[in-house]
Amino acid sequence: MVTTTNTHNALPSTVTSAAAKATVSSGTPELSQGTFLKLMLAQMKNQDPFKPQDPAQFLSQLAQFSQVQGIQTMQQSLDTLTGAMRSSQVLEGTSLVGRNVLAAGNVAQLDAGGVVRGAVQAPDGTSGIDVTVRNASGALVNRFTVPPGTGLTEFSWDGSTISGGLAAPGQYRIDTTARFGNSNESVVTLLQSRVTSVTVASADGAMALNTPIGSLALSDVRRVM
Repeated sequence: MVTTTNTHNALPSTVTSAAAKATVSSGTPELSQGTFLKLMLAQMKNQDPFKPQDPAQFLSQLAQFSQVQGIQTMQQSLDTLTGAMRSSQVLEGTSLVGRNVLAAGNVAQLDAGGVVRGAVQAPDGTSGIDVTVRNASGALVNRFTVPPGTGLTEFSWDGSTISGGLAAPGQYRIDTTARFGNSNESVVTLLQSRVTSVTVASADGAMALNTPIGSLALSDVRRVM
């Protein structure tokens, strides 16, 4: 007569004990891949030989552990890469502090004894670029014309007014139009401003260049002087 000792009923306590140890050591209820292998071996040793467990289920669960571990490793790598890119952006932005940048805009800061500089991309066939300067109230301060050049057509305003005086320091609106014979067409005005500081958003890492006339996105900068 062959006597079979069924240890299958002892399995839950063995598994529970191993899982409890894993929980205490890791501090979380999740099982690591190594702990799962220990549990799988314990279950195979204690299983009922007449009712063996399906090994395919073990392999399937082991594969899931490997996938989760791979995703976690990839996420850690991405976090490290993101941190490195953000640090690089901060260094790049810091190097721009105190520099002048040329970006699209219509508001310029005139300092005492200073000059406002800008540029436009003159369309083909342009005979001249009209520059109009207005104060905060919208009153006309000055108007002048510059000849179109190749590439960016640069211009400057020294603060002079139509009456021959000097405008007070402050912010002024600069508009530009391209002249085609007897017709005019508005064009994008690029104005020069000085970067006083940079700000990096904590959410997406986007960097903004802070100037006396507001913040500029780094992607909007056409030229650094």
